[in-house]
Amino acid sequence: MEDLRYPIGRFIFDGQSSDEQRQRFIKEIADAPAKLRAAVDGLTPEQIETPYRPGGWTVRQVVHHVADSHLNSQLRFRLALTEDEPTIKAYDETAWAELADARTGPLDVSLTMLDVLHQRWVMLLRSLQPEDFARTFRHPEQGVMTLDRTLALYVWHGRHHTAHVTQLRGRMSWT
Repeated sequence: MEDLRYPIGRFIFDGQSSDEQRQRFIKEIADAPAKLRAAVDGLTPEQIETPYRPGGWTVRQVVHHVADSHLNSQLRFRLALTEDEPTIKAYDETAWAELADARTGPLDVSLTMLDVLHQRWVMLLRSLQPEDFARTFRHPEQGVMTLDRTLALYVWHGRHHTAHVTQLRGRMSWT
């Protein structure tokens, strides 16, 4: 049976990315907002309120979650680049998804936020030297994380949530 929670599989990182792979990842970070926007384009208000799986978030909550999560990631990059292995603040993504703005806010607010956030993030990523991707931050639950791993994780994260929407559209035959 298909695991609707992980439509592209779970995140896997094999250690360190090559410069060429990092450049592909940066391109994917640049393209991610447009892909999510295309995934939700044309959905009706009722479709936007549909959970991507039984017991899962609605399409609206998924879009707002991506904006929240990617904002946190961009901040974590900035902290790791300017501090010596900072301990970042984790957040309760489930609780954030239940806040009123995530349950009722217009999709375009978070889609626009992703557009400009990713523009800025990509400017930062393109300015980095290969050794910068070895910089680290400490996640209270996941331990020490390199920027290399974090970049790969957020490429996966964008694909993962976009696939939640596109696979829901396919299962429901929404064109």
